[in-house]
Amino acid sequence: MNRAALLVLADGRFPAGGHAHSGGAEPAVAVGRIRDAESLEDFCRGRLHTAGLVAAALAAAAAAGHDPLALDTAADTRTPVAALRDTARKLGRQMMRAARATWPSAELDALAAARPRGAHQPVVLGVAARSAGLEPLDAAYAALYETVSGPATATVRLLSLDPFDATAVLARLVPELDRVAATATATARRVAEEGVDVLPAASAPLLDISAQQHATRPARLFAS
Repeated sequence: MNRAALLVLADGRFPAGGHAHSGGAEPAVAVGRIRDAESLEDFCRGRLHTAGLVAAALAAAAAAGHDPLALDTAADTRTPVAALRDTARKLGRQMMRAARATWPSAELDALAAARPRGAHQPVVLGVAARSAGLEPLDAAYAALYETVSGPATATVRLLSLDPFDATAVLARLVPELDRVAATATATARRVAEEGVDVLPAASAPLLDISAQQHATRPARLFAS
């Protein structure tokens, strides 16, 4: 196992395209749901237990070697909004490019060939983690960290929030992130016997609605 690869995979400088996306923070700032560090923490906590849990479980299942095409279909059914499906596949394409250049593998090549328009980003993330010699729990951590660090970083730019305050928000969420990562990984282990339907399907309707609205805005700083 190459645990140091997790540092590369989770690094914000890894060219997977995440810097262009706010994880819903931009529309939340626009309507006043994120105003300061406290409201940012509430927002990130909500993402952690909904979109984050789903992404982490998908990533962990892919890292465990379960069929990525079945997992990609499961990701589709857990993403009811077209704007978020498009975003997930765009990020998946970019993640695939970065992963194949960094950790070439037959599994990444096969997924890229089967999904030329891009697989969902958490699925690609999980296969990339597997190609890098990481464990399912590592993939879950990478998915969860991205779920909360993206909005935190975006809010620094959107609100000129003190970056020290944004980092403190992430630090306070660490115990919950640990618990969600463990839950996601434990659920992913059940896929072999119970199929992909066992994976969580936690929803965040407000995030879904705001994502679709954001996609139609003529002027925006972030793609999503």
